[in-house]
Amino acid sequence: MSASNLKSTIGNPFIALAETPSTNSYAMECLQAGLAGHGSAFFTANQTAGKGQRGRTWLAEPGSSIAVSVIVDTGFLPLADPFPLSIMAALACTDFFSFYAGEETSIKWPNDLYWRDRKAGGILIENLIRGQQWVGAVVGMGINLNQERFPADLKNPVSLKQITGRSFDASDMAKVLCTHLEKRYQELRNGAKEVQWEMYNRRLFKKGASVKLKNGPIAFEAVITGVSRSGELEVSGAPKEQYTFGEVSWELQHC
Repeated sequence: MSASNLKSTIGNPFIALAETPSTNSYAMECLQAGLAGHGSAFFTANQTAGKGQRGRTWLAEPGSSIAVSVIVDTGFLPLADPFPLSIMAALACTDFFSFYAGEETSIKWPNDLYWRDRKAGGILIENLIRGQQWVGAVVGMGINLNQERFPADLKNPVSLKQITGRSFDASDMAKVLCTHLEKRYQELRNGAKEVQWEMYNRRLFKKGASVKLKNGPIAFEAVITGVSRSGELEVSGAPKEQYTFGEVSWELQHC
């Protein structure tokens, strides 16, 4: 991206779409075509085929959640070390959610937003890479706001309304989320990678607790000790001391 694009703050422009299958896909298409640059935020109140991690879908009732994807410049980050971008986005989401829901907000490795033992949202980052150049990234964020009934197959979901008893305007809240992302992004650009990694670990879901994990057909218990600088889950009492994303899954009980 050109240096001129960096004059934009995250959320400027803020583009509200009446409906789209996926804000991430829409933002990526605009980035690839050179039609949008750093700071552009794409929001919809009705995302019909939202993306989750590892091919999962993110579904929500129209107007009941934040579904926003933001284009960010990544030129200051090495392509071989992408995890600081995930840390930055996770911190921004916890900053936002904890303002309303309190300090029981945490980050479930690698990129889910949790309140107590319940999932409040998730982050999906997709990168545009050409050759050896990391051109930019799309940071997609989905956060439950007003939904009170969820599909039975979802594991322990929760919305901000269920926690606070209040209803929220999804578009207004998405703009607030963008201000939190801007703050954390500027911190990262200004050299706060180590500080943000330490804060990510302080906010880590189940840190110091024994949890059930599954590696393929093998289930085991382990104590979560932290997340490495490059994004591996660090544990004790397990067959290995570190696991990469996709290598293990959580065995969480339903509420």
